[in-house]
Amino acid sequence: MKNQLSNIFIIILLASTLYSCNAVKRVPNNEHLLDKTSIIINEEKNNTEILNNLLYQRPNRRILGFPLRLHMYNLARPNIDSIFEAKIYNKPKKLAWKTKLLSKKQLDKDIQSRKGFNNWLKNTGEAPTIVDEERTKRSLKRLEDYYVNKGWFDVNANYDIENKDNKRASVTYNVKTGQAFLIDSITKTVKSPIVDSLYKKIQKNSLIKKGEQYNSNNIIQERDRISNELRNSGIYHFKQDYITFEMDTIGTNKNINIGITIQDRAIRTLDSLTRVPFKTYTISDVNIITDYTFENRNEPFQDSILYGGYKLYSYGKMRYRPKALTDAIFISPGKIFRDLDRTRTYRYLNELRTFKYPNIEITENPNNTLSDTIRLTPLKKFNFGFSADVSKSNIQTIGFSLNPSLQIRNIFKGAETLEISGITSIGASDDVKIKGDPFFDIIEYGADLKLTIPRIFSPFYTENIIPKYMSPSTRIGLATTSQTNIGLDKQTFSGNFSYNWYPNTKVTDRLDLFSVQYVNNLNPDNYFDVYSNAFSSLNEIAQDVNYIDSDATLSIPDETDAFLAYALTSNTPSEISSSQLSTINSINERKNRLTENNLILSSAFNFTQDNRKNLFDNNFSIFRFKLELAGNLLASTSKLLGLKKDSEGRYQLLNVAYSQYVKTEFEYTKHWDLGKKNVLATRAFFGIAIPYGNSNSIPFSKSFFAGGPNDNRAWSAYSLGPGSSETTNEFNEANLKIAISAEQRFNLFGDLNGALFVDAGNIWNVLDNVEVDGATLSGLDSLKDIAIGSGIGLRYDFSFFLFRFDVGFKTYDPSYQDKNRWFNDYNFANAVYNIGINYPF
Repeated sequence: MKNQLSNIFIIILLASTLYSCNAVKRVPNNEHLLDKTSIIINEEKNNTEILNNLLYQRPNRRILGFPLRLHMYNLARPNIDSIFEAKIYNKPKKLAWKTKLLSKKQLDKDIQSRKGFNNWLKNTGEAPTIVDEERTKRSLKRLEDYYVNKGWFDVNANYDIENKDNKRASVTYNVKTGQAFLIDSITKTVKSPIVDSLYKKIQKNSLIKKGEQYNSNNIIQERDRISNELRNSGIYHFKQDYITFEMDTIGTNKNINIGITIQDRAIRTLDSLTRVPFKTYTISDVNIITDYTFENRNEPFQDSILYGGYKLYSYGKMRYRPKALTDAIFISPGKIFRDLDRTRTYRYLNELRTFKYPNIEITENPNNTLSDTIRLTPLKKFNFGFSADVSKSNIQTIGFSLNPSLQIRNIFKGAETLEISGITSIGASDDVKIKGDPFFDIIEYGADLKLTIPRIFSPFYTENIIPKYMSPSTRIGLATTSQTNIGLDKQTFSGNFSYNWYPNTKVTDRLDLFSVQYVNNLNPDNYFDVYSNAFSSLNEIAQDVNYIDSDATLSIPDETDAFLAYALTSNTPSEISSSQLSTINSINERKNRLTENNLILSSAFNFTQDNRKNLFDNNFSIFRFKLELAGNLLASTSKLLGLKKDSEGRYQLLNVAYSQYVKTEFEYTKHWDLGKKNVLATRAFFGIAIPYGNSNSIPFSKSFFAGGPNDNRAWSAYSLGPGSSETTNEFNEANLKIAISAEQRFNLFGDLNGALFVDAGNIWNVLDNVEVDGATLSGLDSLKDIAIGSGIGLRYDFSFFLFRFDVGFKTYDPSYQDKNRWFNDYNFANAVYNIGINYPF
């Protein structure tokens, strides 16, 4: 034991020495590597990212405490060209030997590749941060300015550079803020009477308040707020420059007096400047050019329409219904000028996906009015798309697919967009073929129609409920697919009618007013061929009870169905044990549920609140909520419609028992930006679907599953749960799900990022017809069956998408039931390797 400890100590000592030497390898003599920076605020250490970002110099970035990129840079040779010159090109004998061995062309190529690798090390690595006292002084000035801007006007700061003998140095910044200055009084001077009256109305919402600590950010934001409010109140010529703030701290005893001055409008000529009071401007007329191009700009208009005070012009025949365009324009004749109306007009016109980026030109008239000219350049009416794909999977040796699409804009002259897409694919199954069978025996085809109407399509007036500034739209969709030799050979038909709108920049609402889905299984007899694990379990029981010989196999579907009927008679055969009967019951229940046809008529509401400021924001939260109700309309009209019941007492429509359930989902995602390209991301999800009335189970397509690259990454998709049951089903699903994930994301170098993650969750059956032990949620005690996975990941950012590779390890596996559940399969052999595009949450 002592020898082992000695060896470990020697290895650590050698590694430390090697690390120490290598880190300063490229540090010149009489210079020092910046090894550590400390910021002391009022005698307390403060290493928050906000303050560290103020420093011009920071130590080389570390990954798990190790400066990887610095060592990569140190591996590169700074004078690679001169090295090759000295060692090869300036030595004729060596050069002749190498060219004889490799040839001159191969030698040059070899040297070039070595130079390229050397350059890659330099570019990917990070040069050592050499202590620069001038930059240290500038960093100190930044720290002082930061606290001055926060109201500590008497701040005092200094720095200390501690140079060490091993070419390393640390820098300590000491800051004493002193007492913060508070706002004592706020006075205003407004020159223009109309601006003064408007300012009095908005003054109550001021961001500068008496008694609060001074903050320069509040001054900047208050200037923005006043300017926006005035420009949205008809003051067309107003700019932020007209607002000035004066701060007085003389003799105020650590208080500050703020004076706000709003000047009159400045009119500049070549040799003079005149100030006049601001005036309120109104919109006199709005002109809409519906088919503008640069080429036809000087041509006379061929068509014009006056509609609702708007003037619409066209160089050719008018191709749009006036209301479709005027509904998208918030600038209204006769109303005061508002900057917000112009912004909303830009946004709404872009959302039509019918025009290129619009141009809005404002012309000032002598009578304090404005004329707006909106130039719209139409996109092409027809847009064709086509894609092809070659694939291979576990059910086919090779497959080919074609995906044509057509987009038609302004199809009904109301800026509507119709999208038509199709799919046709053929494949060769890996089943053993009989002579005469076609090579391509897998066929799938389908079509999808989507119509987008840029308004609420309804016989009722909805402007008071969903005003047009919320960018409402209506979407109508129809789709169908058909499969041959794929699973149960499904035919699906679906349709939906939904409304979408945006109450504000952070919230998205969607109401699926009506949605229908019909699934017709054309080949239910193929069930045990598809779900081979269920067949193996059933066949094994048949052998154990001597229903068939020990080396025999049940034929599909005749003998499998016969054995199920034999085992599930009212008088259970004596040779079948209770545990075997439970397994057979589970197999039969699942078979009936997955082979029966489904008819789902539902309505749903989706709410999303996304607090991201932009695509690069790493400090945000997202909340999603969904509520779906299915079958209630049919349930209330079943008797009225004269619907008949099936053998299980369920009402049928088109010979299919319709589904009835309520389903809800909650999801919350939160990201924290820890700085230095380091992000902590978390997600929590809860979902439940409860069957009732005409149903005792949830359709497969509406159930929850666990596992996979975007869920618990220690289990493959559909392989986790339900609960602690030891199921062998290929696709495990249930009607309740809990999932919680946390992920630490950090940059390795360049565009390569790493991650450490923990995923927890599971699925259970609840309030349905499943009664399998361990699969049902019986109470809080069932939460002990929450599975935990952990792992590591690599991500490469290609800018337009992110490639993700995660390795998940089963940390806590509830399928071990009464045995130890921790770290049983925590190794690479039993790990799950996930590939995904973009982040999982």
